[in-house]
Amino acid sequence: MIDLDKEYEVVVFAIGETKAGAKMGKLQLKDPSNGTTINCVLWEEALNRMDDKIFRTGNIVKIITGTYNAQYNNCHISSLALIKEAKLGLSEQEREEKFNKIVEYTQNIKDEKLQKYVSSLLFEYETQFKIAPAAKLMHHNYIGGLLVHTLECLDYAKAIISTLNTKPDTDKVYAACILHDFGKIFEYIINTETGFIDYDNNFKKDWISHSQWGYSNCMAQGFKDVAKMIATHHGRLEWGAIVDLNERDLEPIDYIVHHIDDLSAKFGKISISDLK
Repeated sequence: MIDLDKEYEVVVFAIGETKAGAKMGKLQLKDPSNGTTINCVLWEEALNRMDDKIFRTGNIVKIITGTYNAQYNNCHISSLALIKEAKLGLSEQEREEKFNKIVEYTQNIKDEKLQKYVSSLLFEYETQFKIAPAAKLMHHNYIGGLLVHTLECLDYAKAIISTLNTKPDTDKVYAACILHDFGKIFEYIINTETGFIDYDNNFKKDWISHSQWGYSNCMAQGFKDVAKMIATHHGRLEWGAIVDLNERDLEPIDYIVHHIDDLSAKFGKISISDLK
């Protein structure tokens, strides 16, 4: 059911096509008061009347006209009103600060070849890295989200390593924290005007995933241990890992980036609405 008096938060929006080839919008809204979500459909005529910016993740909106479809358990929306516009992401100053902190971590990498490689990637792709999201929906899905996620992983790594009796190679862990999701700057496209995130079809022509990009590039440079951590960071094959952590005879270091990445995704700034 829909409540025309209630304010909803935009969770995710995507445009697809019907079987007849008409444009169709799929919108998920969340009731901030209790966290419940409703799935909505907008037909081409309704989409053409609305500014794309209204569908930005985190926006607070009201349904002006719409009907509930019991058969498909969704709502057909004809018009929406924007109540409060969400942030697009980090400000330029915030992005610069996060980037500089990540650079500081690279300067602590003692292996000269590894340090040079990581630094060269950061500065070659600095512009893309500063605006990239860390995901389309699941976590850190906003401008600068990849910066936040990467820095959280580095900070977690530093804290965790300090507590371990047997210390892993800090150089390799820091490099893997920086590079495990670096391929997302090519995998995703983010519209800096609307905040919309989508997959880059050109990336899909050459690569399976950002993990494959990071793994392949590190292997090509001879950084096999860093590549292995990138390969395992999704944990399970069905979750997108190249190497499943259920395999036997893995080294302890192979697990660390997976757990750090998972902590950041679950306890970090999850979405744009968490940026206060």
